[in-house]
Amino acid sequence: MGKIKKQEKPKQADQTYAAPPFPKQKKTAPPGKEQDLKPLADHGEESYQGSGKLKGKKAIITGGDSGIGKAIAIAFAREGADVLISYLSDTETKDAEDSASYVKKAGQKAILIKGDIRKESHCKKIVQKAVKAFGQIDILVNNAAFQMARETLMEIPTEEWVKTFDTNIHPMFYLCKAAEPYMKKGSSIINTTSVNAYNPTPVLLPYAATKGAIQNFTANLSQILLTAGKGIRVNAVAPGPIWTPLIPTTLPDPEKFGQDTPMGRPGQPVEVAPAYVFLASDAASYISGATIPVTGGRITI
Repeated sequence: MGKIKKQEKPKQADQTYAAPPFPKQKKTAPPGKEQDLKPLADHGEESYQGSGKLKGKKAIITGGDSGIGKAIAIAFAREGADVLISYLSDTETKDAEDSASYVKKAGQKAILIKGDIRKESHCKKIVQKAVKAFGQIDILVNNAAFQMARETLMEIPTEEWVKTFDTNIHPMFYLCKAAEPYMKKGSSIINTTSVNAYNPTPVLLPYAATKGAIQNFTANLSQILLTAGKGIRVNAVAPGPIWTPLIPTTLPDPEKFGQDTPMGRPGQPVEVAPAYVFLASDAASYISGATIPVTGGRITI
């Protein structure tokens, strides 16, 4: 037998987008601002091309001011949907207005609503504002989230644990419950889970726990709505490491973010948005209770 060659280290599979190491990142309070990212994230502003997949549909997107939510808003609009963008506070207003501008440039209606989705009363306001503006709700994207890295269990403040669940999982219940009466057969609920639901990052214990809960919530609610004959599909998208403003504000060493994926880099928001478009479209009419992983090669089984 011939001598076995030492296996070479895999080369980076894709150099279409920026790869680490990144420049030193500005450290600010979460959720951060798009303008502070170096390099800037790609939401598909220049590249995403629509083809009418969501023509005539009306969508709600939480966290639609930046990151994955912004990319979803741009893609949905270019596919023909009107979009309500929910965001947290004045800090994100500029980013939210920028997201809305792309929706309007695509010829679609953009509605902005500011407020804390941890409050059920605000979630009800989001739904009512969408119904008043659009007359219907065809797509609900539960995307807004909070995370914070902590090295040990003892470092996690109880208030932070509660805040993570209050932000990441409870509003899904509030919004789905408020929106269901206005969603007809063929409508779609899409929840943002994470690769952390399958392969949790040790420093993200509260966040990973909520993402596991979202997986179960998605599967369970799908069965409830289908069994009840509602005809509303419920699915999820599980992003891997994606370059968003939340990363430098909540993680150590953001300059190295994503280098541990098989692709050797983080994903860009524009690379995640097509999964949401597909699940929201009629092309996914026989898909419910499923999760689409967009992880840069990180395994979700």
